[in-house]
Amino acid sequence: MKLSLLAVGAVSVLMTFSLPTQAQSQGQGGKIKDKVYNISSQDAEMEEAIDKARATLDDFLKIHAKPPAGADGFKIKVKFSGGGNDEHIWVTPFQVTSKGFTGTLAGQPRYVTHLENGQNVQFTRADVSDWGYVQGGKQKGSYTVCVMFKHMPAADAQRYRRDYGFEC
Repeated sequence: MKLSLLAVGAVSVLMTFSLPTQAQSQGQGGKIKDKVYNISSQDAEMEEAIDKARATLDDFLKIHAKPPAGADGFKIKVKFSGGGNDEHIWVTPFQVTSKGFTGTLAGQPRYVTHLENGQNVQFTRADVSDWGYVQGGKQKGSYTVCVMFKHMPAADAQRYRRDYGFEC
C-alpha cells in the first residue's frame, strides 16, 4: 500500500516524523514542535480535504494577491513524489507563474531525497494538496492538518490548536 506523507505545519515548517522526546517537544516560543505523520493514500477524509483545498484554491489565491489587514503566513502544501512514496510539504513563500507556481520548500523531505529544505521548486495546480494562512491569529485553510489531528495523539492535536490557532 502506498503511503502519502503529510506534514502538519503550523506556519511554514515541516514537522519531523519521529516523535520528539520530552526535551525536544518544545518549538519556538514554547510551542509544540512540528511533526510528520504517515497517512494512507486511500484515506477518504484526507482525499476530501485535498479536494476541498483544490476547489477553493482560486479563492485563496485572490486573498494571497490582495491580503486583508492582519493576514500573513501564506503557504501552499505540495505533493512531491520519489522513492515510491508521495510526500506533501509546505512551500512558502510562493509565487504564481504562467506555468503554475514557484516557491521555497519549507521543510526537509524524508523520502523525496532529490529535494532539500530551502530549495526553490516549481509545481502546478495538480500538485497542490492544501493551502493556508493566518488571519487574526487563526489558521485559515489547512484542511489536511485538520484531518491529521485525528491521526495523532489527542494531546498533540490540542497543543497545535492552542499554539497555532487551528479551529477545526
